[in-house]
Amino acid sequence: MEYFDIMNTASLDVNLAFDQEIYNKFMQYKDMIKHWNEKINLTAIVEDEQIVKKHFIDCIKIFKCSPLKEAKNIIDIGTGAGFPGIPIKIIKSDINVVLLDSLNKRINFLNEVIDKIELKNISTIHGRAEDFSRKLDYREKSDVAVSRAVANLAVLSELCIPYVKVGGYFVAMKGPSVEEEIKDGKNAVSILGGKIEDIIEIEIEDSDLNHNLVVIKKVKETPKAYPRKAGTAMKKPLR
Repeated sequence: MEYFDIMNTASLDVNLAFDQEIYNKFMQYKDMIKHWNEKINLTAIVEDEQIVKKHFIDCIKIFKCSPLKEAKNIIDIGTGAGFPGIPIKIIKSDINVVLLDSLNKRINFLNEVIDKIELKNISTIHGRAEDFSRKLDYREKSDVAVSRAVANLAVLSELCIPYVKVGGYFVAMKGPSVEEEIKDGKNAVSILGGKIEDIIEIEIEDSDLNHNLVVIKKVKETPKAYPRKAGTAMKKPLR
């Protein structure tokens, strides 16, 4: 019960219920991260308290973005060790979640987490973001796309916005300094059919950590030319 109170406080801050069952799932997830991290590189953050604050609470706080609470389905692009998609699913079980990652070892880990902590209506995709958003089953089908992947906003927008239906949202989890990135990425967001609607500052309980959510509304269809072929967005970001 060491971290129950701080996680409960974080959940109350975003008006979501937190209970013993939810807490137990998070603790199982934490233990699996630590165990698998000895075999494959999931995260550089390995201390219990840091996993709780820098991963779990940070991901819970994505619900500061209110459209996420209304979403029926989300896709997490470049999910890595499952952030933020698995915490989203644990804390709000009625959302359908798809986790996409390009590394099969991480997909194996995610599938084991899903199985062990008995999560329902959550699936994984092994592949590149640029490829799956061209498939009819995925293109412009998600209420919300989320990403905590390490890439600038122009790159992330090209990878993520094509998955979002018109009227839906892309939420990018970013660090404390986003002004320059937003200035550089604004035109790319517009080209891809999005509009920056909000920047929400996130504070993590009992720490001096603060992050930002960049909230982008999908206002028109993404042109068929996007995303460009795999790797292009990173090498030549849209300007």
